[in-house]
Amino acid sequence: MKIIDGIPVFGDPIDEGALRQIKNCARFVDRAALMADHHLGYGVPIGGVIASRDRVSPTGVGYDIGCGNKAVLLDVPASEVRAHLSTIMDDIWARVSFGVGRKNETRVDHDLFDDVTWKLDAVRDLKGLAAQQLGTVGSGNHYVDLFADEEDRTWVGVHFGSRGLGHKTATYFLKAGGARDGIDADPLLLDCYSPLGSDYIAAMQLAGRYAYAGRDWVCQRVADIIGANIVDAVHNHHNYAWIERVDGELLWVTRKGATPAWPGQRGFVGG
Repeated sequence: MKIIDGIPVFGDPIDEGALRQIKNCARFVDRAALMADHHLGYGVPIGGVIASRDRVSPTGVGYDIGCGNKAVLLDVPASEVRAHLSTIMDDIWARVSFGVGRKNETRVDHDLFDDVTWKLDAVRDLKGLAAQQLGTVGSGNHYVDLFADEEDRTWVGVHFGSRGLGHKTATYFLKAGGARDGIDADPLLLDCYSPLGSDYIAAMQLAGRYAYAGRDWVCQRVADIIGANIVDAVHNHHNYAWIERVDGELLWVTRKGATPAWPGQRGFVGG
């Protein structure tokens, strides 16, 4: 780690574009840091962490609210999965929806759809879309994969977030907050106690629940395809904001493409 202009910066080599962005972000927040796997993002670099006493950043959370990784350990040895790998992967492709704008052929019921947050203007028209897309994976660097660990045990790993719900929610608040467009635009920060800021926090948390539910469903779906039971799980967001105690002070900590890693907290890095 290096300290550059008061900002902790991890990783080597350092991406100069991402460093430029986090330096700009540091002008507006109380704390800033740049994680090892950093690169350019919109306003806040991917791998950027910013923290503020009473403000939260829709720019920092980004468009894919609650994007994250989940890994589940199955009670089947990897040798058995390898023996049927082509069939299993074909079944996953056929029974899990991948791609932009895809809907889940299986309707997924979840108690998150009873959340009062759906009454907010920002998300009231998105409930139907969210219901259709729950359990779909999306595109880009989002995936479902199978892994073998050092003990030749089988893990299912997934990476995706809140789908159209998250993107449209972020778009609403960025526009409502007057965010500027552009790769090097200043980050938008909302007062947590303002109507817009409190609505954003509620909508972000709803999208976070939605992302968790989607990853839960897909992992269970793959376990069912393989005919195995889930015996352990590791699950984390990396596009999200949390209230955390930092050096004795409560701050809103926003992480874009950066996974929390408190002492004792497990994480999953996809291969």
